[in-house]
Amino acid sequence: MAGKRRSDREQFWRKTVAAWEKSGQSVRAFCSSRELQEPSFYSWRRTLRERDRQQPATKRLPKFVPLRVVSDPILEVVLPSGLVVRAPAGIDPDTVATLIAALRSAAC
Repeated sequence: MAGKRRSDREQFWRKTVAAWEKSGQSVRAFCSSRELQEPSFYSWRRTLRERDRQQPATKRLPKFVPLRVVSDPILEVVLPSGLVVRAPAGIDPDTVATLIAALRSAAC
């Protein structure tokens, strides 16, 4: 029964610390709003961090980081015929010139 009680207490504090992190509040304001003792909060936060560091890497949950997808810059050339050529901005200029020359002669 003691193991169950410890597990429940740990789960409570994990949720509490996570809620504090999302709240944007100071520890003092957060604990006051939830009628928690600050020393208990700090003690559990430290204990949970130590436990997490001691877990084998295989048991640790993956951490996710924000990802922003940025498209590659595109070079766009509109020919007098209305044909549009799009290529990555880093493309060799001679290759673009050769392609445009070939397209112009093919359009005639």
